[in-house]
Amino acid sequence: MIGLAGILLGLAVLVWFSFRGWSVLVLAPIAALVAALAASEPLLANWTITFMGAAAGFILQFFPLFLLGAVFGKLMEDSGSVAAIAQWMTGKLGAQRAILAVVLAGAFVTYGGVSLFVAFFVLVPMGQALFRTADIPNRLMPAAVALGTSTFTMSALPGTPAIQNAIPMPFFGTTPFAAPGLGVIASAIMLAIGLWWLGRAEARARRAGEGFAAAPAATGAVDDPKLRERAALASAFDTAEVRHGHTSASEPGALVAALPLLVVVGVNLVASLVVLPRLDLSFLASERWGGASVASVSGVWSVLVALAVAIVALIVLNRGRLSSLRESVDAGATASVLPVLSVASLVGFGAVVAAMPAFAAVRDWVLNIGGGPLVSLAVATNILAALTGSASGGLTIALEALGGPFMQLAADLNIDPALMHRVAVIGAGTLDSLPHNGAVITLLTVCGCTHKESYFDIVMVGIVGAIVALVAVIVLGTLFGSF
Repeated sequence: MIGLAGILLGLAVLVWFSFRGWSVLVLAPIAALVAALAASEPLLANWTITFMGAAAGFILQFFPLFLLGAVFGKLMEDSGSVAAIAQWMTGKLGAQRAILAVVLAGAFVTYGGVSLFVAFFVLVPMGQALFRTADIPNRLMPAAVALGTSTFTMSALPGTPAIQNAIPMPFFGTTPFAAPGLGVIASAIMLAIGLWWLGRAEARARRAGEGFAAAPAATGAVDDPKLRERAALASAFDTAEVRHGHTSASEPGALVAALPLLVVVGVNLVASLVVLPRLDLSFLASERWGGASVASVSGVWSVLVALAVAIVALIVLNRGRLSSLRESVDAGATASVLPVLSVASLVGFGAVVAAMPAFAAVRDWVLNIGGGPLVSLAVATNILAALTGSASGGLTIALEALGGPFMQLAADLNIDPALMHRVAVIGAGTLDSLPHNGAVITLLTVCGCTHKESYFDIVMVGIVGAIVALVAVIVLGTLFGSF
């Protein structure tokens, strides 16, 4: 009983102080030591061996994805490609479809691999100009941007290069395209509910005579150290690096701007489903490579190859616009460090908690939740994402602590690991959007809005829609399996 109280106390320390802006790099080991102390477990051994071993393992697996993803996002921003895509999208759809234009522009760039925060800082000023022309209340801007950037392209759309979609791959031996049919259905549900709600909100505002009436965007968000710490768990890009590098004064054409994004999707698809399955990777089983299985690395490799090829294509297509290439690459590389270390620290905390004797009671409770392993997996990822305010953080803690038992359950019940993958990712992308989420706070600040003005709309498009989609995937997966 004391050990369980220690686990809960450690989690409370982590959640409370991170909400107040303390760095998770400090909080995660402290919280882990609190849990170990309550269980009378050796403190230094838990910190230097269990905690650091798990954190190092996460960095070993995923730092290349954080690195290439951040560099790609920064180069897309500095080449003017993100702005060009947003302008083309908003120009084609026009003021009469302003909300749809913002949503689709956000979805296109983030599905193509552009970091969440890079998208925020480029899309919001353009979206506000469009909303001003259409006389749509600025308070709806955060929800419109969130729907396009932080929902279905993060957790459901097959092949998305988002780090949340990559995290389950080594645990379940899956690819970025796990359960593609269910992912498309979930994406359609999220998009439909989000657009329905925003259209309803726009219509109500027009009936009430409410127009744009916005204050200038508060882009000073990147300078807030507390916000930076919270945001580090919400994306693979450090907000402090947004202003570094050099943005091109000219923008490429829409086709040139979009090509690197299409390269990410196309190469990812071909590498995942065609190239890697045909390669002889039996050498991985040797001691030199740690006895790695093909399934544990192939999914990550496909995303890495896609991002690397896209970066080369982006530089070739925009070499004249990337006048400070080294500075842009440096800024992107630096932007990847704080996020990967922050999430790795949460992984270390989860490993220490999972090693406590009292955790057996937590594990048994989660695994025996009514409805089967899909429901229990969804509940676990939801709860931990809500507590940490981070989809990636909650997902890594859940899988670090419970990934093995869930895989065993899947094998015993003949459940496709791809279905487990999709449920886990969508589950992590629901209650992560609570008020203390770093992406939510950043987005509201950039839009010049408050929680009171805009948060309920974010709940409707970012949480309610995701929960409905999650339920649909669980029901369909239970009835028909993975497809």
